Amino acid sequence: MAAKPSIPKGTRDFSPVEMAKRNYIFDTIRNVYHLYGFQQIETPAMENLSTLMGKYGEEGDKLLFKIQNSGDYFSKLTDEELLSRDAAKLAGKFCEKGLRYDLTVPFARYVVMHRNEITFPFKRYQIQPVWRADRPQRGRYREFYQCDADVVGSDSLFNEIEFIEIIDTVFTKLGIRVCTKLNNRKILSGIAEVIGEADKIVDITVAIDKLDKIGLENVNKELTEKGVTQEAIDKLQPIIQLSGTNLEKLETLKQVLVESEVGVKGIQECEFILNALADLDLVNEVELDLTLARGLDYYTGAIIEVKALDVEMGSITGGGRYDNLTGVFGLKDVSGVGISFGADRIYDVLNQLELYPQETLLRTQLIFVNFGDKEAAYCIKLLTSIRKAGIRSEIYPDEAKMKKQMAYANNNDIPFVAMVGENEMSEGKITLKNMLTGDQNTVTLDELIDLVKK
Repeated sequence: MAAKPSIPKGTRDFSPVEMAKRNYIFDTIRNVYHLYGFQQIETPAMENLSTLMGKYGEEGDKLLFKIQNSGDYFSKLTDEELLSRDAAKLAGKFCEKGLRYDLTVPFARYVVMHRNEITFPFKRYQIQPVWRADRPQRGRYREFYQCDADVVGSDSLFNEIEFIEIIDTVFTKLGIRVCTKLNNRKILSGIAEVIGEADKIVDITVAIDKLDKIGLENVNKELTEKGVTQEAIDKLQPIIQLSGTNLEKLETLKQVLVESEVGVKGIQECEFILNALADLDLVNEVELDLTLARGLDYYTGAIIEVKALDVEMGSITGGGRYDNLTGVFGLKDVSGVGISFGADRIYDVLNQLELYPQETLLRTQLIFVNFGDKEAAYCIKLLTSIRKAGIRSEIYPDEAKMKKQMAYANNNDIPFVAMVGENEMSEGKITLKNMLTGDQNTVTLDELIDLVKK
């Protein structure tokens, strides 16, 4: 007996109904991106490892899916290398490519490769899958879609303001209540500086970014393990636990970071963004959150993260400014800022809250019963007019028992069934059954179109 097929952990199949729901999310995000002047591009699923490695920090590098070279890659390895069992070193010998971890680094590579074709500032969006060798759990997958938008070639903070507007617009359209959290890596650098640990900024940000997940005690333990002094950890506590309004937090930070030039710059940027947003009548809250670090090495300014308020779920959107990302590919002084909607998590949130509008499912609205070749040929002509009227319709492909055809309509939630036999053909009429009410009437083609549309 053949083994039962399966799929890798952390991946999923999607049924027609599930795909209709996912496309509702993609279309909503895509339409909002278009409203703000973004253009779509795509990049390959796999990139050279030289493009990907070193861009996500040490932890991110471990989560890259590496692709083995084709051919006899063992022939280039020495017996000593093979017997060493050093997985990282061996992978470096016979893996030159990897699946993309996100869409931002491939986009930076795209900008550098196509810089002579691009007009700056360049506003692009991508809706494509990414892969991470993570431990699968609720809301966390190994294969998932990101819906990214980025602006490169502009230093203006109005880009950050518009991205927060985009976030607010998308989630308002989807009906999800969210909180958009804002921070700035310059503020985090300033904090590291004033507590005397400027050289450990990455270790500090990676640790405090986990505060919601592992708690303050474990964050402090991780900081100790990374070599941060107890004195510095003690100074850090009141800063990362700041409470109050955004204005109150900013005023406290101005006092704490007064001696840090970079920290003051970060405060000024956040203040500018928050003041501008206050005049835009956003639907959802924007909160200054100093624990927000997003442990990625390439953010240099604003950091953005979005949490759903009505379900327990990790971040469903994130982003920030990355002034030096294209520099690693040879194109310096090109500032960038962007966001990424986590479509798979948004899908799970919408499912839990049952927020999908019925019309998004795009099911068949009308099906013709197949009574035989003659009747089917007649119905196919009718279907041409019905489809031109914008009605999603089909005919059962085989001549089968009525019970089987009606069961097909029921199982696929098709609300109307049309029947055309010899009598209807001779009279130029159609018998139409409403599967929801059970009502059945003989109507003309125009009457059928009006009834189904209603």
